[in-house]
This record gives sequence, structure tokens and C-alpha cells, in this order.
Amino acid sequence: MINAQPLRIAVLAGGKSRERNISLESGDAVAKGLSERGHIVTRIDPAQIELTTLDWAGYDVAFLALHGTFGEDGHVQQILEDAGIPFTGSDSTASRLAFSKSAAKERFVQHGVPTPPYVLMHEKDNAARIQQQAAAIGYPLAVKPDAQGSSLGVTIVGSPEELPQALARCFHFDPFGLLEAGIEGTEWTLGMLDDLDLPLIQIETGRGFFDYQAKYEDDNTQYLFEFAFPTSVVKAIESAGRRAYDALGCRGLARVDIRVDKFGQPWVLEVNTIPGMTSHSLVPKAASRIGLSLGALCERSIENCLAKVSGNNRQTSERQESVSLS
Repeated sequence: MINAQPLRIAVLAGGKSRERNISLESGDAVAKGLSERGHIVTRIDPAQIELTTLDWAGYDVAFLALHGTFGEDGHVQQILEDAGIPFTGSDSTASRLAFSKSAAKERFVQHGVPTPPYVLMHEKDNAARIQQQAAAIGYPLAVKPDAQGSSLGVTIVGSPEELPQALARCFHFDPFGLLEAGIEGTEWTLGMLDDLDLPLIQIETGRGFFDYQAKYEDDNTQYLFEFAFPTSVVKAIESAGRRAYDALGCRGLARVDIRVDKFGQPWVLEVNTIPGMTSHSLVPKAASRIGLSLGALCERSIENCLAKVSGNNRQTSERQESVSLS
């Protein structure tokens, strides 16, 4: 336990996004893990409880297990910041930035983080123009919603004939979408918790890429911790993931998704600021590899969050004292 006294923890899960069911699973796993560590845990579903009018005085900290819109796009983070309640994960600014794939990629470019070339499009854009942009990028390419999680609405397109259906699928989830250069190669993910990099995972799936079904429904998806790759390539992947996390200003738990081409060059696809937290999710798998149970991982995330808040309060107090003495 972090302190001699148990913490009063609000676990936020559920919500109204398309990832509600996954979020509820994450929330249940987090609540169970923290309860087993001796903490007083209350589950809160924003779909049923209005957060802006909730009395937060009864809680020491909020643990965010909300996936998708509202949970990862900065909205709930802004509410909690306004309420003055400490919460796990990235702040509202970094969350907004990471949830928009196009905004995140622009930040990657500014910071020299390798990311596949892309074009941002809108559902009202001229179809012929989109076809031209796709041809300029080249096939295969990925069509994906700008702001959506769990690979919802993402399609790998191998030819112009496949593009219209992929666009319709994309725009079903978001009026904005990306045409992104397809990186043929291997798929990887790197979880991190502030300064701690969790063990790198290589993902193998027979579905072409790590889509929604591969994530949650396909028992044949494999997660590898031993790699048939040179150490230099593994270190390059880890470096790219860390640089992406830092470029967006992330904090707390996050997961970076990466593709590696046939030359061993890593390409960052996106950063997930609230990764899945079920027993079969990637970040808990990586934490378990170094002896951290899901409950211990959640507790460490809270500990880092509260330490940061304490440090910020101390700095503010010192600044105020300095001003009063001058």
C-alpha cells in the first residue's frame, strides 16, 4: 500500500463512447486490483453520473479507465482539472493532442519522431481529390478516423478500388480522416509509466494489422517478448516510442503503437494515453513481465500522480513565499 492509510479512489469507467464495454472491463480490473491492495474503491460511470456536479471531496484521486471519446480526448481531464481532483494519466492538453492523430503527427514531425506520411481529409472533400491524394501517397495505405480508438474504422487499402468502401467506414466514425502511408513490416507496442519503459512487445496477427478483432476477439494473436531482431533495431524502436511520449507531453501510463519496416526503421503510429487495463491488455502484460501485478501497476500510477501533485503544490508554495519575502 502507498500509505499507512488506504486511499479513497474513484475509478472512472464506462461512458458513452463506442469503447464503453472495453472501458467497463478495464474499470472492473482496475477496481479489483486496487481493492486487493487495500484501497477504498468506488466505480463511477460518467454515463450515469454527472461529473461536473459530483462532490469530489470524498476522494483522494481519480483513476481514469475511460477509453475513446470523452475519456481520452481531454474532456474528462478538463473536468477533473477544474474540480481540483488529482487523476491518473496525461493532462487535458496532452490528451487532446494525442487523441487527434493528425495533431499528434504534426507534433511528431516537429520533434523529429518518425511517423508515416499522411493527408488529412474531410467527409465533404471531393472524391476525385481524395483519390489523387491516395495515389500520391501510394498503395498500400491506411485509412483511419482522425479521432477514434481501438482501431475502429481503420482499413488497410491495397488498391484504388478498395478506397471508397474504406472511406465510408472511416467517415462512419469521424467526419475527419487520414490517408496514411502503409508501412509493411512488423507491429510493436511500448508501454510506459512516466520514466519507466515497460518491456517492448512484438505483435503477430494473421489479420494484416492489429485491428479491433485482433485486439479483443482473435485468440491467435501472439504477443512476443523475445525478438529475432538486432539489438540496434530494438533500441531504435524503444527510442522512437519514448520520444513520441515526450513530444506530446504525456504523463502516467500510456502505450505507443509502432510499425517497423523491412529496413529496421521504426514508424510511430499513435500514442494511447489511456491504454486497456484488463488482464489480457498489452500494458498489464508488459508490467507482469517485470513482476508488476495489475494492482501494483495501478497503485504505482496513482503514487506517481500524487507525487507530481505534491511537488507542484510545494513549488507553488515556495514561489508564493519568495514573493511575500521580496
